[in-house]
Amino acid sequence: MNVLIIEDEALSATRLQNLINRYDPEINILAKIPSVRESVQWLGNENHVKPDLIFLDLHLEDDLGFRIIDELKLTIPIIFTTAYSEYTLRAFKANSVDYLLKPIDQNELVSSLDKFKSLEMKRSSAPDLAAFISSYLTSAGQDTFKERFLATAGTKMFSIKTVDIAYFIIEQKATFLRTFDGKHLAMEYSLDKVFQLLDPKLFFRVNRSLIISLNSIQVINSLSAGRLKLELAPSTAQDVYVSADRIANFKQWLGK
Repeated sequence: MNVLIIEDEALSATRLQNLINRYDPEINILAKIPSVRESVQWLGNENHVKPDLIFLDLHLEDDLGFRIIDELKLTIPIIFTTAYSEYTLRAFKANSVDYLLKPIDQNELVSSLDKFKSLEMKRSSAPDLAAFISSYLTSAGQDTFKERFLATAGTKMFSIKTVDIAYFIIEQKATFLRTFDGKHLAMEYSLDKVFQLLDPKLFFRVNRSLIISLNSIQVINSLSAGRLKLELAPSTAQDVYVSADRIANFKQWLGK
């Protein structure tokens, strides 16, 4: 398998290469490219080996990675890698196999590569892999949002309906959920994984430690310098602010 890594942080690119090689030492990393401009040139060069799969960081040094897809009309399968969760829906419309949030977890990378291999094996029944992936994601996306989460309190286990959850929060490096009726329960999922399982129309990740339900928002306070402070129900122990880089997407989410 030939893989292209498009990532503007050298350390992240090297770490990703190491994780990929740990999964399968036979995978050939064709190149590690840091920018949209260089990626367009590299992929447009007919002398270069065409990658079977691209790992694409969304925030590159000169633009968003989506521009590469738009300029070249790419149909090569892509696994997106990013520190931001706001572009999930747009990514899944762009021939995406998966969407990995940084720092990339080895187990989640394995899952993504296994998914790609599974899709590739089915090419005999779907000659156009890109079309197959698009069809697969469209049909799968209709029913992949979790309706319940398993959570614990001490030795007790609870099955909690997603509609009853006000928010998911990281506290002392562990993930918890808080229900509208005040239950505070521990979870085994990472917050990154939780977000992948939620309907993005109903939940939004306002910062690195908190995913909120639309129905949990009571008051939105507009502060100086464009900052947003939220009042949630149930209330949180700490003040809740929307990260500066997520404010525009948060407002767009509220307006849907």
